[in-house]
Amino acid sequence: MHDDRLFDEKIAATYDDDKGISAPQVIEPAVDLLAELAGGGRALEFAIGTGRIALPLARKGVQVEGIELSRPMVSRLRAKERGAEISVAIGDMVTTDVARRFSLVYLVFNTINNLTSQDAQLACFRNAAAHLEPGGHFLIEVGVPPLQRLPVGETILAFDHGETHWGVDEYDVVNQNFSSHHIWLRDGSYERFSVPFRYAWPAEFDLMARLAGLRLKERWGGWKKELFTQVSDKHVSVWQKVEG
Repeated sequence: MHDDRLFDEKIAATYDDDKGISAPQVIEPAVDLLAELAGGGRALEFAIGTGRIALPLARKGVQVEGIELSRPMVSRLRAKERGAEISVAIGDMVTTDVARRFSLVYLVFNTINNLTSQDAQLACFRNAAAHLEPGGHFLIEVGVPPLQRLPVGETILAFDHGETHWGVDEYDVVNQNFSSHHIWLRDGSYERFSVPFRYAWPAEFDLMARLAGLRLKERWGGWKKELFTQVSDKHVSVWQKVEG
């Protein structure tokens, strides 16, 4: 199973150009924490993409595998140094089974939100748990829904406004969905790209984890283990598979 519609060749070709997700100061703390959680065991990345996290994690000595829905994203991974050495199953992170067990499964940069129903997100947690060894860890990095910033009755929040890129999120607070709209100015013309998402609060993810046989171990406000507070704009959460 594959789906290149959202993350097609055009998106894959420029995905790593975003310094907000690809700069060394962003990548290094994430890789350090993931290597610590892997504890010398194997790691599985759901939605491995272009390998921006998996490749530096592999360079730290962690045996990394991946699952990815988009073939163009995997092609970008394969084109990088040592990218061909990483095993990637083409498929979705809800149902794909790589038939091995890992000490760490991880899912970064809001990708859990790409699953646009509660059932799909819960199934993702269950798939992660099924791939974990007893005592293994499942980690996600995801934003905290910024609904406190929405004036009553409003649905639009801007998240970027520069000379060549504009971004706005459009919220459906009744159904817990939102869409991110991007507009780029490239070579004198405008390009638009929109992605549907589903947001969830940390407590809802904790319940999904419990239903999947996982228990919360840690929750931080960032990759450097910052304290998670009422003003944190994201969380890095770790659940552990219950032994026995």
